[in-house]
Amino acid sequence: MALLEVENLAVSYGLIQAIKGISFEVNEGEIVALIGANGAGKTTTMHALCNLIPKQAGKVTFDGKDVTGVAAHKLVPMGIAQVPEGRRIFQELTVAENLRLGSYTRKNKKEIEESLEKMYERFPILKERSKQIAGTLSGGEQQMLAMSRALMSHPKLLLLDEPSMGLSPLYVNTIFDMIKQVNSEETTVLLVEQNAKKALAIADRAYVLEIGKIAKSGKGAELLEDDSIRRAYLGG
Repeated sequence: MALLEVENLAVSYGLIQAIKGISFEVNEGEIVALIGANGAGKTTTMHALCNLIPKQAGKVTFDGKDVTGVAAHKLVPMGIAQVPEGRRIFQELTVAENLRLGSYTRKNKKEIEESLEKMYERFPILKERSKQIAGTLSGGEQQMLAMSRALMSHPKLLLLDEPSMGLSPLYVNTIFDMIKQVNSEETTVLLVEQNAKKALAIADRAYVLEIGKIAKSGKGAELLEDDSIRRAYLGG
């Protein structure tokens, strides 16, 4: 059984059907990428999975449980954490305060402190700036913080929405290295990413969204070599 199963998901904005009955799955331990051009429906799909927007139709199953109508805030203690597009950190709080808010569903204080130290080990810059106001961090540092905050909930499934958007090449590489490391530590990842080359390079499998439909799917390495994908998304 897949960790995440999405069946016939449909989402409309008024008369515009943004997602047109897509189905896909994410198996435990995988990195699965959703790639596509702007407007293809990638972020809408993420929002619908987390019940941040209403679904027109479809069913979402996580870890064997039907979560189609579960309130977004109740998904976190079930094991789903999302890093939204644009990072959405708490700008006026410190780095440490942002991280601790990520663990609000957990009760064991010792384990929370251990998780906090793990985040600081992964990104020493966050420890250096633990008392700094988060809104003063660079874009790359804010993305590190957003991902670390999500990981503080100790999720089974991490949803990443455009993690490399607006970052310098150096930070892009750092973020993708972090995604691989997180996955190696037994966190399953669903990655929405416009940088198709980077996403396919680390993905076990991927789905290509085109105007609200899944146009193609396969192993990341195979899609990376697919001529039609190369022409459409990889610059040749």
